[in-house]
Amino acid sequence: MRFKITVVIALLALTIVWADSGEHKYVGVSKCKTCHKIKKYGNQYGIWEKGPHANAFKVLASEQSLKIAKEMGIEDPQKSEKCLTCHVTAFGVADSMKAKTFTMEEGIGCESCHGAGADYLMMSTMKNVEKAIASGLIFPTEETCLTCHNENSPTFKPFDFEVRVKEIAHPRPASE
Repeated sequence: MRFKITVVIALLALTIVWADSGEHKYVGVSKCKTCHKIKKYGNQYGIWEKGPHANAFKVLASEQSLKIAKEMGIEDPQKSEKCLTCHVTAFGVADSMKAKTFTMEEGIGCESCHGAGADYLMMSTMKNVEKAIASGLIFPTEETCLTCHNENSPTFKPFDFEVRVKEIAHPRPASE
């Protein structure tokens, strides 16, 4: 009996350490969309889909991006680390940390700002904020945005977090 209790405690400890280690798997927008496209819950997916982040990868194929890339000595911005770092979710993350449902073509998806979602995407987890945070959910801050919206971008414009965050706001309704 002692052995079983020790094993259970050890497994729980490992689970907690793993959950807090940042080793959460990216699942892609399609998984978030399942719940976050419902209008009565805020339709966060629909708001994201109409915003600039959803097209962050596609914009790299635009004439303007190709011109900027050429000036920077980049042949294909959709294949360049210099561009993809800020134009796709989880660029540089090992493929083993990406579920089959994840694609870089979705641009800057939910997990770029809210953390890799495999461990918090279940409704039972999302209903408990502390549990969701322990499972990898992030509430983005200005620093989150500034990892890309900074002077290193060839198209940088002064970034006013308070203004910009309102432009992409996708809160859950207060009535919930």
